[in-house]
Amino acid sequence: MSSRGGSDQQSQRRITRTQTAGNLGESIFDSEVVPSSLVEIAPILRVANEIESDNPRVAYLCRFYAFEKAHRLDPTSSGRGVRQFKTALLQRLERENDPTLMGRVKKSDAREMQSFYQHYYKKYIQALQNAADKADRARLTKAYQTANVLFEVLKAVNMTQSVEVDPQILEAHDKVAKKTEIYVPYNILPLDPDSANQAIMRYPEIQAAVLALRNTRGLPWPKDYKKKKDDEDILDWLQAMFGFQKDNVANQREHLILLLANVHIRQFPKPDQQPKLDDRALTEVMKKLFKNYRKWCKYLDRQSSLWLPTIQQEVQQRKLLYMGLYLLIWGEAANLRFMPECLCYIYHHMAFELYGMLAGNVSPMTGENVKPAYGGEEEAFLRKVVSPIYEVIAKEAERSKRGSKHSQWRNYDDLNEYFWSVDCFRLGWPMRADADFFCLPFDQLQFVKNGDNRPAGKERWMGKINFVEIRSFWHVFRSFDRMWSFFILCLQVMIIVAWNGSGQPSSIFNSDVFKKSLTVFITAAILKLGQAVLDVILSWKARRSMSSHVKLRYILKVVSAAAWVIVLPVTYAYSWDNPPGFAQTIKSWFSQSSSSPSLFILAVVVYLSPNMLAAILFLFPFIRRFLERSNYRIVMLMMWWSQPRLYVGRGMHESTFSLFKYTMFWVLLIITKLAFSYYVEIKPLVGPTKAIMNVKIRNFQWHEFFPRAKDNLGVVIALWAPIILVYFMDTQIWYAIFSTLFGGIYGAFRRLGEIRTLGMLRSRFQSLPGAFNACLIPLEKTEQTKKKGLKATLSRNFAEISPNKEKEAARFAQLWNKIITSFREEDLINNREMGLLLVPYWADRDLDLIQWPPFLLASKIPIALDMAKDSNGKDRELKKRIQTDNYMYCAVRECYASFRNIIKFLVQGAREKEVIDYIFSEVDRHIEAGDLITEYRMSALPGLSEHFVKLIKYLLDNKQEDRDQVVILFQDMLEVMTRDIMMEDHISSLVDSIHGGSGHEGMTPLDQQYQLFASSGAIKFPIHPVTEAWKEKINRLDLLLTVKESAMDVPSNLDARRRISFFSNSLFMNMPTAPKVRNMFSFSVLTPYYTEDVLFSLHDLEVENEDGVSILFYLQKIFPDEWSNFLERVKCRNEEEFRMKLQKEEELKGPKELEEELRLWASYRGQTLTKTVRGMMYYRKALELQAFLDMAHDEDLMEGYKAVELNMEDNSKGERSLWAQCQAVTDMKFTYVVSCQQYGIHKRSGDTRAQDILKLLTTYPSLRVAYVDEVEEPSKERPKKINQKVYYSALVKAALPKSSNSSDPVQILDQVIYKIKLPGPAILGEGKPENQNHAIIFTRGEGLQTIDMNQDNYMEEALKMRNLLQEFLEEHGVRPPTILGLREHIFTGSVSSLAWFMSNQETSFVTIGQRLLANPLKVRFHYGHPDVFDRLFHLTRGFNSTLREGNVTHHEYIQVGKGRDVGLNQISMFEAKIANGNGEQTLSRDIYRLGHRFDFFRMLSCYFTTVGFYFSTLITVLTVYVFLYGRLYLVLSGLEEGLITQKAIRDNKPLQVALASQSFVQIGFLMALPMLMEIGLERGFRTALSDFILMQLQLAPVFFTFSLGTKTHYYGRTLLHGGAKYRPTGRGFVVFHAKFAENYRLYSRSHFVKGMEMMLLLLVYQIFGHSYRGSVAYIFITVSMWFMVGTWLFAPFLFNPSGFEWQKIVDDWTDWNKWISNRGGIGVPPEKSWESWWEEEQEHLKYSGKRGTIAEIVLALRFFIYQYGLVYHLHIAEKTKSFLVYGISWLVIFLILFVMKTVSVGRRRFSANFQLMFRLIKGLIFLTFVSILVTLIALPHMTVQDIIVCILAFMPTGWGLLLIAQACKPMVHQAGFWGSVRTLARGYEVVMGLLLFTPVAFLAWFPFVSEFQTRMLFNQAFSRGLQISRILGGQRKDRASRNKE
Repeated sequence: MSSRGGSDQQSQRRITRTQTAGNLGESIFDSEVVPSSLVEIAPILRVANEIESDNPRVAYLCRFYAFEKAHRLDPTSSGRGVRQFKTALLQRLERENDPTLMGRVKKSDAREMQSFYQHYYKKYIQALQNAADKADRARLTKAYQTANVLFEVLKAVNMTQSVEVDPQILEAHDKVAKKTEIYVPYNILPLDPDSANQAIMRYPEIQAAVLALRNTRGLPWPKDYKKKKDDEDILDWLQAMFGFQKDNVANQREHLILLLANVHIRQFPKPDQQPKLDDRALTEVMKKLFKNYRKWCKYLDRQSSLWLPTIQQEVQQRKLLYMGLYLLIWGEAANLRFMPECLCYIYHHMAFELYGMLAGNVSPMTGENVKPAYGGEEEAFLRKVVSPIYEVIAKEAERSKRGSKHSQWRNYDDLNEYFWSVDCFRLGWPMRADADFFCLPFDQLQFVKNGDNRPAGKERWMGKINFVEIRSFWHVFRSFDRMWSFFILCLQVMIIVAWNGSGQPSSIFNSDVFKKSLTVFITAAILKLGQAVLDVILSWKARRSMSSHVKLRYILKVVSAAAWVIVLPVTYAYSWDNPPGFAQTIKSWFSQSSSSPSLFILAVVVYLSPNMLAAILFLFPFIRRFLERSNYRIVMLMMWWSQPRLYVGRGMHESTFSLFKYTMFWVLLIITKLAFSYYVEIKPLVGPTKAIMNVKIRNFQWHEFFPRAKDNLGVVIALWAPIILVYFMDTQIWYAIFSTLFGGIYGAFRRLGEIRTLGMLRSRFQSLPGAFNACLIPLEKTEQTKKKGLKATLSRNFAEISPNKEKEAARFAQLWNKIITSFREEDLINNREMGLLLVPYWADRDLDLIQWPPFLLASKIPIALDMAKDSNGKDRELKKRIQTDNYMYCAVRECYASFRNIIKFLVQGAREKEVIDYIFSEVDRHIEAGDLITEYRMSALPGLSEHFVKLIKYLLDNKQEDRDQVVILFQDMLEVMTRDIMMEDHISSLVDSIHGGSGHEGMTPLDQQYQLFASSGAIKFPIHPVTEAWKEKINRLDLLLTVKESAMDVPSNLDARRRISFFSNSLFMNMPTAPKVRNMFSFSVLTPYYTEDVLFSLHDLEVENEDGVSILFYLQKIFPDEWSNFLERVKCRNEEEFRMKLQKEEELKGPKELEEELRLWASYRGQTLTKTVRGMMYYRKALELQAFLDMAHDEDLMEGYKAVELNMEDNSKGERSLWAQCQAVTDMKFTYVVSCQQYGIHKRSGDTRAQDILKLLTTYPSLRVAYVDEVEEPSKERPKKINQKVYYSALVKAALPKSSNSSDPVQILDQVIYKIKLPGPAILGEGKPENQNHAIIFTRGEGLQTIDMNQDNYMEEALKMRNLLQEFLEEHGVRPPTILGLREHIFTGSVSSLAWFMSNQETSFVTIGQRLLANPLKVRFHYGHPDVFDRLFHLTRGFNSTLREGNVTHHEYIQVGKGRDVGLNQISMFEAKIANGNGEQTLSRDIYRLGHRFDFFRMLSCYFTTVGFYFSTLITVLTVYVFLYGRLYLVLSGLEEGLITQKAIRDNKPLQVALASQSFVQIGFLMALPMLMEIGLERGFRTALSDFILMQLQLAPVFFTFSLGTKTHYYGRTLLHGGAKYRPTGRGFVVFHAKFAENYRLYSRSHFVKGMEMMLLLLVYQIFGHSYRGSVAYIFITVSMWFMVGTWLFAPFLFNPSGFEWQKIVDDWTDWNKWISNRGGIGVPPEKSWESWWEEEQEHLKYSGKRGTIAEIVLALRFFIYQYGLVYHLHIAEKTKSFLVYGISWLVIFLILFVMKTVSVGRRRFSANFQLMFRLIKGLIFLTFVSILVTLIALPHMTVQDIIVCILAFMPTGWGLLLIAQACKPMVHQAGFWGSVRTLARGYEVVMGLLLFTPVAFLAWFPFVSEFQTRMLFNQAFSRGLQISRILGGQRKDRASRNKE
């Protein structure tokens, strides 16, 4: 994908331009923009760039050599972009030849090269020879690589000039070559011999693991194997024997060492002296790694291949061999990693071969030792094992892309489940190429044409395995059949009870009613039969791969169900003496003998026996677990009948207590629901229904087909249908209510929202250090662990830290300050606020107090001074008053102590000291005695304080020239102290005596006069050296004394407040105690990235949209305080100054620091990769700090972490230093991999994204980037023109970390660590999972956190990560957790009102929703991205957790930030994506299995929180349709008029209730309830209420009603026709206006058409039902429907920024017209032409198959009802009810269509030649039309209403015809009518567009509408800014137009 010629030359030109600047960034990049087939010359170009500044001629020679080499590699320039590249390089060489020749020092090029090589060797290599440090090691690696390249060039130059190479140089080069072999780039562990002294390699655990791996005793090496070095290890042997790739081996070697070391270090913290790998650690990893494999062997009844030797010494080696083999297979398996059991199969055979080799087995065939089936040459494993299976996947994926149905291709699951049956061993080993697994179906297309019979291959295709995904709504019933049966049976019983007898539930005990109720068993049997038949139909396509006993089971199920359907009704009929109707008929078929009720009871008991068994298993989960897992034949037979035996889904029970909890939840819910349904919906409807059935109606208003129908059945159906639909849906509403209640209670018990405001934080701050130490600091050995239990939950107190516990206080200070400084770096607080929030780093040893942060103590001292001044000598009272406020007491004590310290520190002279000491001792004596105030005069204290503040100001400035002032200040202070405060004679005399000198009177000479404090050594000022600690102390005192107003609102930023209070609150929650960093779980973070923004460029930020709003302007308006904090941080007073500095930077051509800062500031507020990476790298920062706190000795600890960070540069030389150890342990515990799929392509094409990613790599040296590298390799065999593409998984890091001290400009380069060849393109299925899958081999550790591109993290949350990881070891029910869920905070809520609704809805879902799902309901699955996976569990099982006995939990004490979509169109795309996903899920095998393997109540939880939510939404909309069409039927047929007296029609309460429940769902009630509860819990219920009201005012119901439509449309469409795809949701800022045409394209099918249809229904209902009906009832019933219509039609325009601006409206109209009238065709995109869009809209119908097409046609028939009903209501047809009227109406339609067709044909044929003729014909047609109209009006009295009714009647018919034509497109095409269909369709779209556009345009006419809309959509600041910018924009336009004139 490298760029074409032009851009390449441009980049060359650009590079030479900026060359002089030594600029980081551009000049460097030309060495990277190399075509992939010439990848070998990139290092040479890199070297050329590097030495350009030292010696341009050598650089020129390097480039020249690179050109030659490029020509050798690809002489014909066949590779992509090679020719352009060579040309550009040649042009550059021509330019540079002469200037560099001039600058050459030596005589010839060869000499020049030689001297430069020697110079380089001395300067870099010898200088760095003994590098111990990590950074030095990186530089040395680089130097060796450069020297190597230089030597290569030197040899080439010497050959061309035939000069001998200097022997000295040869000798040097030998050393270099040797070292280059060793110094390869490494990822985390440098495993070469020279690096043994690096900190991370000195960990005994790591050394132990390395040593264990190097034990290769007794391994049979191949004969021809050349041993490289003395450190061969086990993995090298495996590579030699099985043919793995070198880089795969290197990657897994590091993986295995780290894994073992981490487990070892965690379990057995005390290492022995000699490093030896502990067997227990090894066993544990082994157990985890092979658990799934062993289970698989047991399931298939095979012996596992893990055989351990009997000799104890060899056991460890053998275990390592087995583990190494598995990891190597996994590391190279590429897409096979999605098929865990396929890997088990491969491993099973390879491990067996391994065992055979070690046991020295002899092959029976050849008589030689056993060798692996796939021999050990290079890449053998990839070519012979992975590729064949990969090819199968690729071909199946290829077929899926063609849009064929799911049932026609095998997905990953099908291929994997092939290995779930014993048949998989038929594949053999080595695998047979003709095995049925590899057979692909021939596409039927080729053979139909030839008329051949189907080829044999098709028959051999395996087909689907175990399950077929077929598009059908029946899946909802099939997967959750138990639930539907339950609801249907309950409904039946309730109707029977309500219909018969008194209607009280107690009447069920009446014998007749009871007997009738027993019919439920018959219904149950019928449902069972339906389900059995459905199972057979839906699994039909999997029959080929089914084993015989599964087929047998399906047949027996159907047979037995059918038998019960016969037996139960017959026995039932005989249980009556005189049976009711249906039983009577049955009885008449058989003999009329007497009744025998016992038979039926017996039948029922037998029928129920399996259910009894199921109930027992439900109550005793351990029995069920035993049965599911056992392999006994008899048990398997029993289980076989109940459910097919499957590899997954066994043993999914929960503990008894959990079972009790969720059973109680559902029992309560179901009882409530059923009671509500019975008393409110069913019982009240029974009476009116009976009444209606008794009325006879004879006169209809239309031609009635069944005038003799009994009981008015149509009416009854129309009445009951909506109510029954709501009955099936309203469980969802009850679930919302219950989940809100329970979620709230659980949340309160988890102590959420205890600290929600700053006031609460202040009041509890004293216990905060205790909480910090309890939660975030590991326990010392002596301390006791926490108490558990209810009491502990209710009261969580932490002991306040006593002042003498220095270490605790110091640790608290380090952690707290780290959090506060991270706030400052993120510009959430300004410098002053930071000063107020910080705790002193350097705890003052002389104060035995806790120093609270100044924001608690602010203004306390001035108040205390006032109190003291007015205290009139009452000492005890003052003390009491001060001590009531603890903070004030602390402040006073601290100020006095600091004052004393500072004075004593400053005063140096002997006499002065005497006075000072005396004064202080006196004061202390009085304080002890408690009579300070009675003795001294306090009114002068404020004066003393003022002097002291002045002194502090001087100390802060610390300037020499202030010295004299300071002296005078001291004298002033002394005077105040002695004269005004102490008032004691002897102190004055003491001072005087010192002043006075000798004591006799008279003038003393000047030089003898002694003034206190004035002599040169008396006061130490200015102070040198100024330490950080001293500065901090002075600053703090200054704040304490001078901050007058209370710091109540610090921090003022809302986000900072939220974060601080959440963090403080979380420390009081229940979390595991933190381990030390070295003993914690290790983990990785993985982020998939495709092509989103990495970092905004300056251009992105400044470019304005059509409203004149740039991103920067927008951000400044939305985050005004953060912008001013940013300006303060970059030391600018205001924006003008900032702009000036930016300009200066541009001109200076230096490093652009300010520009960088600005870009970062903006990117951190968008949803960019930079933001995510910064957030995730906080983990590393947090771990470094925590490692320091763990490891530091007392003096280091008191010095503080900051000191270590500050001295990092100096002490990083000593590798044993504390800092290096902190770094090393962090490296062991944490890795971050970003999978930038396209990075290689971006880099080669010079894309800025690649440069920005490189910047990230250098900013964070421990960040790793994985990408899929596509390389063109020149074909080796025949001289083909085409180069084949080879794909690699590559991992890169920054070549050199950022160094602050080196002066020479460093190139920002990356360095490839591993490059693992793939069998083909990595992306076969969905992009995102495949992207993550290719990078997962580079992750390390035992936990894996998946983080998405739009997420963020915070420093304070990162501190809690090690606590969270401990949850893997905690008890969470029966199984240990495999996924830890955590909460998210949505950070995009401030953008617009929509974003706010979205973020509230999302927040309630990720908190209260998830909390409830995890506990008590136990059905939380992997949701969203911050989840932490148990890496080893999922590495061996794929990512299917719950079905494979995983356990998913949810934790509230830690959160991650997340961005959500912000504009309506983006939100709709997101909703569509999720609804599509749910549609696909409904068809999936996973939901089917969960629905069947969960017990009844967990199944309910699973349904209502996944698929059921969407299905209920669908039913909600369906209810409206059913209700309206029912009414249409009643009105048009005249039945409603006939029955108007009936209560059921006139005032139908149950119906109103049903519709009310529907509108509940519609306006977002399901979302709002949990939202209210969650906001109430966390921010107080008052806030919740005000938020709720605000949301109503900002039209939240409109938004929710609209998104209801989105969900319904996409869910239903996916279920019927498919078409789900991953929609990349917008991550940008939405302030742009969406065009009308764009909105139309997006919503016309999902909302507008449906809205129009409903409007039509409501209108017809209104017009024809009005004459005999009160309007109030009508309005009451239909108001929510009108609301829905309005919303669906106009919400997109309402929520569209500047959607009502006149100018925009005009532009939109022209745009829409252009779009509608443009011709489509091949290559015209849908957004350019209506035709293309229209064709694309029906794409899904192509693939929907017969069922989908039939469904479409049947649904379209509803549009013909209008015409049928309305024709009879015309005045013309008033009297007749005959069927003819309807026929004539069709005639009219065909006539109109015919005329239109002839006109269009005529236009095509005649318009050119017979112009006049054609116009005459058109005129005639028009006249005819008018005359017909006049005649109709004149003769049969056609009225205006008739014309309207005609339109209402015929419009829907046309639409229905259109839909049918689209569904039958191929037939219509053949008939040649497609053009006409298109024309008709365009007509409809134009009308629809007009209807939508007119009201919007009308409103836009009034200017205030637009103002109102902006206010509603955006927050205050932004809307104000927007108004201003519009005004400015207007001025700009005016000016521009004036200039033109």
